[in-house]
Amino acid sequence: MTENPTRPTTNGQAPRAATPIVDPARTGAQSSGLHTDQGNTSIADTVVQKIAGVAAREVPGVHAMGNAARRAFNQITERIPGSQTNASGGVSVEKGEKQTAIDVTIVVEYGASIVDVSNTIRKNIISAVERATGLEVIEVNVNVSDVHLPTDDADESDDNKTSSTGKELE
Repeated sequence: MTENPTRPTTNGQAPRAATPIVDPARTGAQSSGLHTDQGNTSIADTVVQKIAGVAAREVPGVHAMGNAARRAFNQITERIPGSQTNASGGVSVEKGEKQTAIDVTIVVEYGASIVDVSNTIRKNIISAVERATGLEVIEVNVNVSDVHLPTDDADESDDNKTSSTGKELE
């Protein structure tokens, strides 16, 4: 073993042993605002899901979140008086104490670059989640489940003009 280095003195006193400097990057330790000497903060998975969902919806070119079943369920619940919009739909999270991985399922607008939309979603989610929670986002996987076509809006408006009996409303 090597001898401890000593600090030179300028006041004539005997040299003292140097205090070792611990580099967190070399020891694998990570400073985190979630774990302090005064206590720990835990964040529920749903918190990360909601933050990621809102961040993904902010990206131009994202028409909707989730697969077809999730979107159908959301449409039904939105019609219930007093119900809240599900901000975490289409987002799944794996979370540890200091890191998280996020999967999002989206529907893109026709004409939008899927590559650009996906990259912007990643940047937006990483920024929002890390800023809000202090967790390190190690990956964001984007699953594009559908493309929203302009003709889809015309079909929806035609459906809204018919009653439950199938007769056209005036």
